[in-house]
Amino acid sequence: MTESPDTPRRLTRKGQATRERILQAATDLIAVHGVAGTGTEDVRKAAGVSGSQIYHYFDSKQALIRAVITRQADAAPVPGQPMMGLLDSFDALRAWADAAIERQEQNDGRGECTLGSLAGELSATDEESREDLSKGFLRWQALLHDGLLAMRDRGELHPDADLDELSLALLTALQGGTILGQTMRNTRPLRASMNAALAYVRSFALPG
Repeated sequence: MTESPDTPRRLTRKGQATRERILQAATDLIAVHGVAGTGTEDVRKAAGVSGSQIYHYFDSKQALIRAVITRQADAAPVPGQPMMGLLDSFDALRAWADAAIERQEQNDGRGECTLGSLAGELSATDEESREDLSKGFLRWQALLHDGLLAMRDRGELHPDADLDELSLALLTALQGGTILGQTMRNTRPLRASMNAALAYVRSFALPG
């Protein structure tokens, strides 16, 4: 039976722990070797499980990768950082941007297994994965949109501010700056893109 991110099977606590160990191993390997360079046998060895256990939870590499996508979409938009609550103030947005920049500094600008990196490998070749990735990005955009909506409702943003555009600009700044920073191995692209996006949001701020 195919493991689908949309219809997870009921698992015992031990089964859930094993499945999570497999997913973590796959995530760690993809961060280093990419999707193409990560095989199910590599994941099996890294997770310390048998081949039958791998195929008990995921009947193909594609099923495993789709589950990794769902797992990463459930994580915070900044890898390694907890969900920071509603991003519903300029201070909260600045802290979110700073956390992303700090994460890249700590990682020496190297790649991670994120929705962005997965999209770079999969979106053009795997339609099911592309749809999963798109849903993940839309969930992250919704977090930003909700925060901006709260700001607008409090009278901190102009009533005519296009929250869809602003939230997409923030998300694009994060993803584009991260990928360029990983390529250049420094945080300047991410810092520049986040600063520009935050300045754009501030351009809709109301006095006081």
